Parts: sequence; structure tokens; C-alpha cells
Amino acid sequence: MATMGVAAPTRTEVLQLYRSLLRVARQFCDYNIREYTKRRTIDGFRDNKKLTDPSLLSAAFFDGKTQLEVAKRQAIVYSLYASKVKSIMDIKPS
Repeated sequence: MATMGVAAPTRTEVLQLYRSLLRVARQFCDYNIREYTKRRTIDGFRDNKKLTDPSLLSAAFFDGKTQLEVAKRQAIVYSLYASKVKSIMDIKPS
């Protein structure tokens, strides 16, 4: 049985996805959600760092792209309902 060739994402594409996810994480107004999204991104990429199988790489990359789209939508929704009170973690000392 012939398998379909799955093109693994390039290093540049993976780095672009990583940076995009971190950029979206910074858009969250709420400190806890912002830090969770950032931590989840870093951990996810760290967990998949050792992948070598092209089909697994492609699946992980596709999942990351899906998560990016979800995070973008969530950032917009969260900004619409953001609290006017800043978190203690967001207040910079004078």
C-alpha cells in the first residue's frame, strides 16, 4: 500500500507559528490567561521538539495552527469583556 507523502513543515514555518502564538498570548488582557497561553505554547513546542516522523510533525504543526486560530478568536472575545481593573501582576511599581 502506497502512503501519501506528507510534507513536514520547515523550520521557518515552525518558528513563525511559535512566534505567532506568543504574540497572540501577549494580546490577552488578563494576566493569568496571558501567562497560561504563553506557558502552554512553550511547553507544547518543547514536548514536540524531538519529533522526526514527517506525518507526526505535520499533525503537530496543523494542531498548532488550529490552536493559533482559536487563541486569536479568544483574545478578541476576552478584550470585549475585559475588566477595567488591572491585575496586581500588571501594575508596575513606581
